Amino acid sequence: MGLIVVCMDVVRLVYYSMGKLSLSAQGLVKRYGGVTALANGSLTVRSGEVLALMGANGSGKSTLSKIITGAVAPDKGQLVLNGQAVRFTSPLAARRHGIVEVFQELSLIPDMTVAENIWLAHEPLLALSMIRRREVQSRTRDLLNLFAGTVSDLLQPETLVAALSSDERQIVEILKALSHQPELLILDEATASLDKRQVERLFELIGQWKAQGMALIFVSHRMQEIFRVCERATVLRNGLTVDSRELATTSESELVSLMVEQGAVERYTKQTQETLSSGVRVEVQDLRTKVLRGVSLQVHEGEIVGLGGLRGQGQSDVLQALFGAIPKTGTITLEGKPVRFTHPSQAMRAGLAYVPGDRGQEGLLPVRSILENLQLPSWAHYGLPLNMRGASQEASEITQRLGIVMASLQDPVRSLSGGNAQKVVLGKWLLREPRILLLDDPTKGVDVKAKSEIYQLLAELRAQGASIVIYSSEDEELLGLSDRVFVLHDGLIRAELSGETLTRTELVAASLGSAGKDSRV
Repeated sequence: MGLIVVCMDVVRLVYYSMGKLSLSAQGLVKRYGGVTALANGSLTVRSGEVLALMGANGSGKSTLSKIITGAVAPDKGQLVLNGQAVRFTSPLAARRHGIVEVFQELSLIPDMTVAENIWLAHEPLLALSMIRRREVQSRTRDLLNLFAGTVSDLLQPETLVAALSSDERQIVEILKALSHQPELLILDEATASLDKRQVERLFELIGQWKAQGMALIFVSHRMQEIFRVCERATVLRNGLTVDSRELATTSESELVSLMVEQGAVERYTKQTQETLSSGVRVEVQDLRTKVLRGVSLQVHEGEIVGLGGLRGQGQSDVLQALFGAIPKTGTITLEGKPVRFTHPSQAMRAGLAYVPGDRGQEGLLPVRSILENLQLPSWAHYGLPLNMRGASQEASEITQRLGIVMASLQDPVRSLSGGNAQKVVLGKWLLREPRILLLDDPTKGVDVKAKSEIYQLLAELRAQGASIVIYSSEDEELLGLSDRVFVLHDGLIRAELSGETLTRTELVAASLGSAGKDSRV
């Protein structure tokens, strides 16, 4: 297989001499001590096909993907590539066979440039191992042009990755995978950090790659995406492949039923709406940051307020400004008293908690234990010397309350599945019993079952009087959870939706900057 980059009016990738690929995973097993991560993982994918790999977090999807890409060695079972049994001892070995993954947790190095990250360890070389720097820059620009019109001018070959937004980092991760000229590309929640324009462009590219003979495994917890780009779905549950279905003859509810325990679907998907209390807990007037241009809103006791709109319109700034994490101007009032938080520690003492959008970079210390992560904001409450018995007991209680699946509190938090890791991020704040909970896309990359458990938890907190402000990149989630939604566009609130106006039509219109009858501008 080879790769030609053609620069015309529109830059495109053309794959030529691509062989017919067929990959089968048969009866794969992987254990970590007493925990079985994969009990019987199987799938088949072929050239020109997009296969959905589905299942709840902890079902074995990540382990199966890591075995296919050589990052993990199976205890039993085999991979069959083009009719031959293979065993990849490293990701490099898998890449040599044309198998590449776009990771859910980004693998980029922040202090290196975009070009350096994309071509790391496979740079075009001259004699004496000298890098062809002009070629690196040129080929990087060609790759970046694949997403032209959907990213900012900041995204250039020489830009440090640390300066990029989360969606631009995800795009760099995708382009890094493409630079290896894959025949099989695994997309693990590749759309989770992208805005709608970027997702649309990625889907256009997927269509082109499929037509050119690439095989793709697509992992997403967004059903609309699954049905749009995939032909078949392979479903895992509790480490087992339970079925493989043609999507043309399968419904969303049937897939959900396969992903969760029988009889649990209705319970997990059922939500209730509580009656608002009258007391105003948080009031914001003329809030301004580098992104916000004058935002005003109120949040009541026992209310869930949503922040809607396309990604990057100021939702995260609202949350971080309330938590004292970024510079801002304007007035913030808590229960009638003006406050001016210049540091998150001040907000924490006032009863606020913040769950960031990037749990890997901002929410957790991956190399530290589950216990340490759960107690990060709370160690000061256990005295000197530390009351480790008390800390462990309370951490154990919160893991049971949240249903965190783990072997031990002493295990590193990176050993958890995405959904369980997100529960740790929530759990560390629940230990402090916050009055105001600020959530930045808290179910991003989380499976159906874990989402439902988080929804139930938010309903319980609201019933106890907590005030919740949430941004979600999923419109249906935002509408289903929120009592009211403030829709942001270009740093301004374009609409306040509630009651009969709390609909997807109103939300989409306001997200696009269309000023309707609910406009507050």
